[in-house]
Amino acid sequence: MEPWDFIRDQGLNYHLGCAVKYICRAGYKDSKTKDLKKAIHYLQNELQHTESNSNDDGDPIPVSILFGDDSDDYAKEFDR
Repeated sequence: MEPWDFIRDQGLNYHLGCAVKYICRAGYKDSKTKDLKKAIHYLQNELQHTESNSNDDGDPIPVSILFGDDSDDYAKEFDR
């Protein structure tokens, strides 16, 4: 299986897809060290983005923090 087929099949975003690509090609195209450093770079970027959009536990930020304490009333408007 080609890395891009795996990336597409798994629905990975850009940064995770690049990390997979560089891991798969490590040592075959450029130097193994360069490819692994590139993979780490993309993983660090994805981790930074994930952490900046999450609370300390790695869970998504609660809606009440984003929209205030009356977020339950807000959400009920969209329940069907």
